[in-house]
Amino acid sequence: MTHSHAMHRESPCESIALIGMAGRFPGADDVASFWNGLVNGLSGVTDVVPNPTRRSKLPQRPNYVAKAAVVKDADWFDAKFFGIYPKQAVELDPQHRVFLEMCWHAIEDAGYVPDATPGRVGVFAGCHMNTYIFTRLAADADFRESMADSFPGGGLTAEISNDKDYLATRVAYHLNLRGPCVAVQSACSTSLVAIAQACESLIAGSCDMAISGGVTVTFPQEQGYLHTEDSIISPDGTCRTFDADAKGTVFGDGVGVVVLKRLSEAIADRDDIYAVIKGWGVNNDGGDKNGYTAPSVSGQSAAIKIAHQRAGITADTISYVEAHGTGTLVGDPIEVQALTEAFRETTDKTLFCRIGSLKTNVGHLDVAAGVTGVIKTSLALKYRTIPPILHFNSANPKIDFANSPFIVNTTLTPWNTSALPRRAGVSSFGVGGTNAHLVLEEAPEHPVALKSRPFQLLQLSAKSVESLELMTDDLVSYLEQTPEAALADVAFTLQSGRKSFRHKRTVVVQDSGQAIELLRARTAPHVQTVNCRSVNTPLVMMFPGQGSQHLHMARELYDSEPVFANVVDACAESLMPHLGVDLRQLVYDRGESRAAERLNQTEFAQPALFMISFALGRWWQSFGVAPQLLVGHSVGEFAAAALAGVMSMQDAARLVALRGRLMQSLPAGAMLAVQLPETRVKEILPPDLEIAAINGPAFCVVSGPTEAIEAFAASIESGKFGDDVACRPLKTSHAFHSRMMDPAIEPFELEVQRIRLNPPAIPIVSTVTCELLDTATATDPLYWARQIREPVCFSSALASILKVYSNDLVLLEAGPSVALSTLARQQPLDPQCQHIVSTLPHANQQASDSKTAFTALGRLWQQGVGIDWNGVYQNECRRRVHLPKYRFQRERYSFETELGNLSGSHPAAEPLQVTVPPDTRLQQMVIEQQMQLMNQQMLLLQNTVIKNRPASRI
Repeated sequence: MTHSHAMHRESPCESIALIGMAGRFPGADDVASFWNGLVNGLSGVTDVVPNPTRRSKLPQRPNYVAKAAVVKDADWFDAKFFGIYPKQAVELDPQHRVFLEMCWHAIEDAGYVPDATPGRVGVFAGCHMNTYIFTRLAADADFRESMADSFPGGGLTAEISNDKDYLATRVAYHLNLRGPCVAVQSACSTSLVAIAQACESLIAGSCDMAISGGVTVTFPQEQGYLHTEDSIISPDGTCRTFDADAKGTVFGDGVGVVVLKRLSEAIADRDDIYAVIKGWGVNNDGGDKNGYTAPSVSGQSAAIKIAHQRAGITADTISYVEAHGTGTLVGDPIEVQALTEAFRETTDKTLFCRIGSLKTNVGHLDVAAGVTGVIKTSLALKYRTIPPILHFNSANPKIDFANSPFIVNTTLTPWNTSALPRRAGVSSFGVGGTNAHLVLEEAPEHPVALKSRPFQLLQLSAKSVESLELMTDDLVSYLEQTPEAALADVAFTLQSGRKSFRHKRTVVVQDSGQAIELLRARTAPHVQTVNCRSVNTPLVMMFPGQGSQHLHMARELYDSEPVFANVVDACAESLMPHLGVDLRQLVYDRGESRAAERLNQTEFAQPALFMISFALGRWWQSFGVAPQLLVGHSVGEFAAAALAGVMSMQDAARLVALRGRLMQSLPAGAMLAVQLPETRVKEILPPDLEIAAINGPAFCVVSGPTEAIEAFAASIESGKFGDDVACRPLKTSHAFHSRMMDPAIEPFELEVQRIRLNPPAIPIVSTVTCELLDTATATDPLYWARQIREPVCFSSALASILKVYSNDLVLLEAGPSVALSTLARQQPLDPQCQHIVSTLPHANQQASDSKTAFTALGRLWQQGVGIDWNGVYQNECRRRVHLPKYRFQRERYSFETELGNLSGSHPAAEPLQVTVPPDTRLQQMVIEQQMQLMNQQMLLLQNTVIKNRPASRI
């Protein structure tokens, strides 16, 4: 009986999004190459090249088939990346190794940091029988003896390195995953069953994300096989699924991993979805078949029906099926019959659904077959193209395709549909009768994010220089091949979806073309590359004093950064009653007459500088940049105080406006910069002048009456104090931080007394006392009043900071120029670990504010300062996109290498890479002895602590 799909009851269960994938397959080292091979009708089954060093007798047999479908270099592994010692890597089943690497890649492909994924991440996976240990037992007499003589528990290392049970939990350990981790085993259907189990776990809420898949890697590699009559193995190394000449399959190696998430959350998190899993069905044949290994029509059909029902769809909405496709004269008709029976539950239509099988391309990947079918079908949905089945000439006469729903897809076919979404089924049936079927649907359309910043920060990171270079090449290739990719999404994914390592590279660009050009050239200063191990590097935020202000300061940030603009707006509005002018009109010269002249007047310069500096501080904080210390030069200390919560922004703005007005109202004076140390300046300073600022170890500013300043400058220029002494008048109208400011102290103190002062929430180093601003000082109105008059001891304050943070440190200037960055460079810094970063360019530079600021962001990341990338993009709807993954630096880890080293010989055909030194066993023995000694010492220490502990605390 048939039913209209409109009448079919919808499933109450939420769908599952497939958001990441990775794999290695015969003839394809990654998913992209795999898809390329499928659409071009390529086969991963290759001829076996004779190896004279291998003592196999198989090639001498008359039924030997010299064909293989293998994963290239399956016993090569990046052990250093995962912190695995060479000896451990040799012990470890290569299936565990390649699966671990692919899990890392799959999570990266989803756009998440593999060992820092949010929520609970589960692992559901299985692997093929371990043939690596079998070949080792056959070749290594010492290993055989050790295994034979081991008592219960004595062979634990070999067990956990080789048994199937530890595949999923090993991934959880190395990737720091805390959801349910389960090894799933059901023979050929393992990986599809694992995906179904992951879906169940997600629906039940047991995890928030799941990794699922399977791996089959057999040893020895590339050895061919023996064909026997009536077996399911092809006599010529060709799998002809559904064909009249089908004689069996070819067993191949492969590994596939997918990352799954509840659909609603994937959409909310703006994940890039390959496909949607609508339903799944898993069952077993039971005894309803001719034998244990035989397939069952009723069992397969029932599993497919369960998947359709769970998906809430009817069969006539499915337009493609990725079949199990054994390629045998018996198995293929049973599968098509089972599919037809399941489809007939809801439709009588014929010849509307295309059918194919990847076994014709890569052979039967056994445990990895199901997940590989899901990867193929998901990509077909994404690219709206159905790859062709290979080796099909005429249909198996036992299959009645004409009266079935199915058409064998023999050519590359555009996947066109009507109003309904594209849907597909994927089948995988295991020896022993565990059947699995999935219903997949094309991903929903994602909204296009139109708004983005004018410049994008692209960053790459790796554990080695070699990996970084390869990853740079990969990114260039991606940008060339994917011109439609939004560069802002690429930047977001690189920042929030990749782990940071010691080797870091950044570039700030406007578009993909510029990114390609600069990354290909990799020349400084456009592309910055550093080697930095630091993590959570301490940061000091510096706020400049008067003189840094200029027209259009931070204009690009005001136009493109909402957080910054909102703070500027709030400050400007708070200042309007006290200034009688909108500072935005003045700073950004919006038709304001004499804007530049007025901005240099103290009563406007100081509030404008406070407004921009405080807004920059808040902007950096919105990016998760958390300073350990704040320091402000003169009026810059008020921006620091507001950021630290000593006073509110409104109160600080009002005080700065009053401060500028009081100072502006005082008699005119002058200031002179002198290139001498403080002690020397004191020796030569006339009595009517004072030191207003000590800005560097040999850089002071003196202040006083204009006539006295001019006379002192003339004395210096005449060589009276030495030919090497230099001086420079400053562009200022008053003698700040001198006795000429005394009349402003009392009225300013009275105003400070009217506001609430609080202890600093962020430590501030005072440029008056050169010490941390304690609660008593921070809340003393007289301190803030005397701050107008006292000299600015910026150099000493910075020296005290550098004394505390003598190792890793970043000094970040949160101001509209580079004044304090220039002064900080006069300190005796260690360029290897102490770094200076300016938020904005010098006023005279023809440089973009936005580009400079995001270059600064990149430098902070490179030097180990923590960044909240979600905060960086809080005002943009950015999406994660599928980008090139980490480039592992693999080496060969094999017992064959170890045995070759111990015997002093290597196979002549192709030398094996030496990755385990000849004295590995001796080293291992020494390490084990050291570990035993360490454990004894720890036990002794614990006993000593317990013995000496007071009885009341035991």
